[in-house]
Amino acid sequence: MTEPPLRVMLADDQTLVRTGFRMILRSDGIEVVAEAINGCEAVDAVRRTRPDVVLMDVRMPEMDGLEATRRILTGTPGEPRVIILTTFDLDQYVYAALSAGASGFLLKDVTPEQLISAVRTVRSGDALLAPAVTRRLVERFAGGEHRHSTQQDSHTTAIHRDLASLTPREREVLGLVARGLSNIEVADRLHLAETTVKTHVSRILAKLQLRDRVQAVIAAYETGLVSVGRQEPAEHP
Repeated sequence: MTEPPLRVMLADDQTLVRTGFRMILRSDGIEVVAEAINGCEAVDAVRRTRPDVVLMDVRMPEMDGLEATRRILTGTPGEPRVIILTTFDLDQYVYAALSAGASGFLLKDVTPEQLISAVRTVRSGDALLAPAVTRRLVERFAGGEHRHSTQQDSHTTAIHRDLASLTPREREVLGLVARGLSNIEVADRLHLAETTVKTHVSRILAKLQLRDRVQAVIAAYETGLVSVGRQEPAEHP
């Protein structure tokens, strides 16, 4: 059975950025179903067209990409995946957007191949960022003076659930994931089968109501399970 075309919505106030991305996506058979020049238009376009993926500029007039991301991911049936577009990788707005549920970010000077790969990656349900990249963002902005607290705090608490629902082993796995280890590396560290680690990760995401490993990394730091400079969790025999 042929997979339906991937449907994308572009939100950026720069015409050249939208035009360039549209041409790249269409050249690979990806359908651009709508475009927006501010956050208000983006929210409306998503509700009208129900795209699979949203490419969202983080800084736009009227309503920024952060607030638009929050509204889309809390009020849209069959939530799309959101990729944040930014000029700088270590950006407080990017961190806030990841906390709000975005699946990753792309720098605006991304290559055509990277753009296409990113859109297809998040559409499949995978997170775009490697946990180690997310960790650098978290270590810089979580709980620190750079945190964009005026708009962020009320929403991010919703995804940072009480870790009491996790078993000791699941907390241990979450701590290692938060420090950037892959499933294979976690399995090696804890002397487990990789499939067992995958099962633990799936259960962690389900229990904490998180979308992907990116949010898991953020949750581990925000809840204090892992902190900058703290030693990695001890192994269980």
